[in-house]
Amino acid sequence: MKQNLLDFDAQQLTAWFAEHGEKPFRAKQVLRWIYKAGESDFDAMSDLAVSLREKLKQIACVEAPKVMREELSGDGTRKWLLDMGTGNAVETVYIPEETRGTLCVSTQAGCALDCAFCSTGKQGFNRNLSVAEIIGQLWWANHQVGKDAEGNWQISNVVLMGMGEPLLNFDNTVSALRLMLDDHAYGLSRRRVTVSTSGIVPAMDRLRDECPVALAVSLHAPNDKLRDELVPINQKYPLKELMAACKRYLEKAPRDFITFEYVMLDGVNDREQDARELVKLVRDVPCKFNLIPFNPFPQSPYRRSGPEAVRRFRDLLMQADIVTTIRKVRGDDIAAACGQLAGQVQDKTKRTTQRLVEVR
Repeated sequence: MKQNLLDFDAQQLTAWFAEHGEKPFRAKQVLRWIYKAGESDFDAMSDLAVSLREKLKQIACVEAPKVMREELSGDGTRKWLLDMGTGNAVETVYIPEETRGTLCVSTQAGCALDCAFCSTGKQGFNRNLSVAEIIGQLWWANHQVGKDAEGNWQISNVVLMGMGEPLLNFDNTVSALRLMLDDHAYGLSRRRVTVSTSGIVPAMDRLRDECPVALAVSLHAPNDKLRDELVPINQKYPLKELMAACKRYLEKAPRDFITFEYVMLDGVNDREQDARELVKLVRDVPCKFNLIPFNPFPQSPYRRSGPEAVRRFRDLLMQADIVTTIRKVRGDDIAAACGQLAGQVQDKTKRTTQRLVEVR
């Protein structure tokens, strides 16, 4: 089989070229062609020697996941269902805004964490995505969205908030992140690339050391009792450990902050006492809050908090000098909003079967 060059970050590609008797600068040339120019045809890579182009055509390829379906929201949000083979498909979402274009990228086919309010987790988990399958979502989306008048890709921000827990696919996620940041590839600022995690504490420490991009933590509850119910991984990494990991993450970049994501569930975690408890929980962590209106999905037992409850919750946090925003719902008419991504997954966890047995 030909080697898919999307599977290599810069260091790995340099090593691969060396194995094939080529000098290190060839890797940088090819990176620029693949990512800056968006090129997959080796014949078009005009500054490569003809002999190298012929060699690459024999042993390598540049191949992103194939699109199975595209949907367009009334607000301009675009969602693609991408084929990952063996019966699996993941969803990738592009959100256009006046000052930026954000791509929401998936890192796993399904998710093993089974958060109570998230559609993705309800379908179970099959496998981690490869580097090519992760970075290929950005490569594909850039081709669909295109460049601006100055020749820059219109996708300016990437959030790993799609299907899956990125830090449970650590090595492939980090290789993809390095391509997003590499000046010879996409060259994005680390503040424009965000990893969202449910709180895998040891992997948060590794990410800080290896590739410290912006970090968003799916918090969703002010105490362990409620978070154990909503985010089951809390039973392994409870809030005390999670808050300590958040503080450690910021040690190398004290001007940064953690974004805490907090889905608003009517009568569950949206009361005034919950807000006050949150203030105490995060008082030692430089942070901001992103309040997320719950996005319903079939068989969900939860309801979205009312607008007044959300505003009151925001005001209580802001009175404690915590920057707090309310996320604008985008793409919910095509099930592209937060917590709605489902894709198509062959459930290796057999969670769907287990639920059917429990119901019977």
